[in-house]
Amino acid sequence: MTIRLDNVGIAVRDIEEAISFFTDLGLSILGRDTVSGEWADTAVGLDGNHAKIAVLQTPDGHGRLEFFEYIHPDAIETTPTLPNEIGMHRVAFTVDDIDAALAIAAQYGYHPLRGVATYGDFYKLTYLRGPSDILVMFAQELTPART
Repeated sequence: MTIRLDNVGIAVRDIEEAISFFTDLGLSILGRDTVSGEWADTAVGLDGNHAKIAVLQTPDGHGRLEFFEYIHPDAIETTPTLPNEIGMHRVAFTVDDIDAALAIAAQYGYHPLRGVATYGDFYKLTYLRGPSDILVMFAQELTPART
């Protein structure tokens, strides 16, 4: 059996805001659609499932995010997860310029939870809350990748 991670799916309040934020960071849109019908009800396990979806891809072609904005049933607001809670934790991106990534985030009103940390001589990294309170990590390598 072959297995490959295809994408991480995230329900959002506003799909346009999520698309705008992540495309400004450099991801590209692979596709958009509105889905509903018996097949969608069966696949997701929700009767009357109706959602706007978008799939975005990282520039290297390996990472994908799929966003869902529910039309029906109504989306359920939850308290954003904390870094130490069990469950979906964060979406992490390696960036070549953490300051540039943070400048883009700041344009949307998103700022580091506590600042930017340095992990040894290896990384500068930070967490922030992005669209729909998605916990996003940016990490910039400080040393060249080992071969």
